[in-house]
Amino acid sequence: MRSSSNKKIDPRLHSLVPKHEVLSIEEAYKVLKALGVSPEQLPWIKASDPVVKAIGAKPGDIIKITRKSQTVGETVIYRYVISG
Repeated sequence: MRSSSNKKIDPRLHSLVPKHEVLSIEEAYKVLKALGVSPEQLPWIKASDPVVKAIGAKPGDIIKITRKSQTVGETVIYRYVISG
């Protein structure tokens, strides 16, 4: 039987997890202005999400997620971090 260790697995290292980045206040402002929305109007992601924890995002932050696709190339989406 294996002994349990306190090692934490970084979900960002998995090949199916897209790149996640916390935007600076300046970057977030530019994105919101370009999209014509308020932060709460973006799709939400919980602060308890493993990747959100791994990148150190807090409620109120905006995350940029870059997904790679064989058909489209690269797609960028944004998420608003909420508590939970």
